[in-house]
Amino acid sequence: MEIFKKAEAVRLRSYHDKYLLAEDDEESVNQDRDGRSMNARWTVEVVEEASVIRLKSCFGKYLTASNIPMFLAMSGKKVTQTLPRRLDSSTEWEPIREGVQVKLKTRYGQYLRANGGLPPWRNSITHDVPHRTTTQDWILWDVDILESRKKKAAPVAKQAYTPLPPPPPPPELLMVKKDDHHEPDSPKGFSLKSPRFSKTESDDSVCSPVKTDGRLIYYRVGDEDGNVDESVKEELFCFKGIGLEELKQKLKEKTGLSDLSICSKNPLNGKLYPLRLHLPPNNTKMHVVLIPSSSQGDAASTS
Repeated sequence: MEIFKKAEAVRLRSYHDKYLLAEDDEESVNQDRDGRSMNARWTVEVVEEASVIRLKSCFGKYLTASNIPMFLAMSGKKVTQTLPRRLDSSTEWEPIREGVQVKLKTRYGQYLRANGGLPPWRNSITHDVPHRTTTQDWILWDVDILESRKKKAAPVAKQAYTPLPPPPPPPELLMVKKDDHHEPDSPKGFSLKSPRFSKTESDDSVCSPVKTDGRLIYYRVGDEDGNVDESVKEELFCFKGIGLEELKQKLKEKTGLSDLSICSKNPLNGKLYPLRLHLPPNNTKMHVVLIPSSSQGDAASTS
C-alpha cells in the first residue's frame, strides 16, 4: 500500500514481462510488451479509510472487476474499464505486498491476473483465484512509479492579530521639517521631492522582463526506425536543468526508456538529427523526438 501512497501514476508489469494496457475501445484491457504507450499509464486514487486503491486509465475510466465470465465454463471473469455513476467495490483493489511485488485483490477475494498460454487466453486479463501451481505467479505485479505524489502542505496555525505600528514618515518630510527655518528662496528649502531610485533599481523595476524558471520541452517518442506518429499529441513539461545529460535523464524518467537519443527535426528536409553537445541558449522552448539509441533512424541522421 505504501508504494501507491507515494505514486500519482504507475505502470503494472506482469509475470510475463508485459504491461497492463487500457485498450483504445475504452472498455477492455490486455497486456503488451510496449510500456511506452500512454495506455500503460494508470492514475492512482487512494481510499485511505478502506486501505484500497482505484486505478484510472488514460481515458478517465476505472479498472473494474466485472461479473462477466471471460470464457464459458471457465472460472476467470473479465476485467474492464468503466465509469460508473457511483463508484462501488468493483473498482476497488487491495494491494498486498509479496516481496518486491504486489498482488491486487478484489473486495470479493479474487486477484488481478495476467494470463499466458495459447490464444485466446494469451495476453488476456481476468480476476480469479489461481488453483494450479503453474499459475500462482500470474497474479504478481511489478509496480513502476511514473509520477510521484506531491506532498500536501501542512496547515499554518492561525496567530492572534497584532496591529502593526504606524510607519515612520518618509525621509522627504523629515527634510522639509528640518529646513523650515530657511527662506523660501533658499536652495535648502526645496527639499520636498519625489523619491529617486538608483539606475539599477530603475532598470530592474521598469525595463527588466520577468525571468522564467526553466524551459518548455515538447516531445514525442519515435519507433525503432525513427518514424514518428504526427497525429499523436506532443507531451510537455518544464525542464529546469542546463545540460543535455540532465535533459536525457529527465526524459528517461518521464518515458520509462532506459536508453534513448534526443533528436530534433531539420526544418528543411524533415530528417531527424541527434543533439550532441549543448541545449539552445536563453531557455528557448524545444520540440524533440525520442528514439532508441540503436535505432536505424538515429544512425541515418548522423551519417
